Amino acid sequence: MFDFLPQVLRTPVAFAIVLGVLVFIHELGHYLAARWRGVHVEAFSIGFGPRLLGWTDSRNTVWKLCLLPLGGYVKLHGQEQPQDASPETIAGWQHGRTFHAKSVLSRAIVVAAGPVANFILAAVLFALLFIVTGRPVTQPVFGEVMPDSAATRAGLVAGDRVEAIDGTKVLRFEDIQAAVGSHPGQKLSLSITRDGKPLTLEATPDARGGAGVLGVRGGKVEYVPVSALEALPAGVVQTYNVGSQTLAGVWQMITGKRGTDDLGGPLRIAQLSGQVASLGFASLVSFIAVLSVNLGLINLFPIPVLDGGHLVFYAFEAIRGRPLPPQALEYGLRAGFALLIGLFVFATWNDLSHFGLFSWVSNLIG
Repeated sequence: MFDFLPQVLRTPVAFAIVLGVLVFIHELGHYLAARWRGVHVEAFSIGFGPRLLGWTDSRNTVWKLCLLPLGGYVKLHGQEQPQDASPETIAGWQHGRTFHAKSVLSRAIVVAAGPVANFILAAVLFALLFIVTGRPVTQPVFGEVMPDSAATRAGLVAGDRVEAIDGTKVLRFEDIQAAVGSHPGQKLSLSITRDGKPLTLEATPDARGGAGVLGVRGGKVEYVPVSALEALPAGVVQTYNVGSQTLAGVWQMITGKRGTDDLGGPLRIAQLSGQVASLGFASLVSFIAVLSVNLGLINLFPIPVLDGGHLVFYAFEAIRGRPLPPQALEYGLRAGFALLIGLFVFATWNDLSHFGLFSWVSNLIG
């Protein structure tokens, strides 16, 4: 879709668009919630560092686009606590419009609004895609059966269509995955159709990482027409499914059931942005929707510095009836910052390894 650009610019432009949309919507959620709860917003920035463009609106909010596009922020009026502010800063606060003076509920709403905005964006984008292209449904048909697998031992072959498992009707390939995954090492009765003829076979999924594995891959994807009335609920369901799969993958990494090779950072996102953009506008929109879900979830992780960490602080404040001690907040923020830096470095290392940089350097030295 960026064929009019020189090849060298296509990936950076795609990356800027993807990240720009995600950051803008996330920060817009914070901005609108702050306006709703009566908090003055001093600045709305896309990117960090030197300002490229900017203006001040009638509400005295500075809107700006900065040089480094890796994120953004909304600066709330009176965001710091009085004990952390200078006398000059305190003298300039507008009574009733400071963030720190709002109730715990109002502050939590402002903080949570960013991730919520990302989830809403994803649901809307999925809904629009469903209206235009239809909702993708992977048919419960085996596209490929792995050799020496539970499926092969059961006599299943590519092209078999699963109608039911243990008497429960199957509509999508994901239904097969759910049923098999929850029954490792347990015999299942599969009602299938092969060459138009009904058959019943028994299969015992292999146990792998605590989940059942049959050893098959899905086949044909069909796009089912969706009305405008059905599209938004379907978009919400798709957002939930993407979020559930993301959390499941993260949990598998934490518990050691899955490697961390798939953990990528900005470089991987940039590469994928360029690749997806070359497939067309619909693919790019779908990619933005998936990333929007991931961004919303990541920001809700209970890590200080992230939105989720602040929500944890507010939960303790609501329970205690007063904020946590400043020292506890400071230590928490330092630990959260260190953790994020560590994850960023690790993800970047993964990205560079994925690109083959270290192999290239090793061969060069050798």
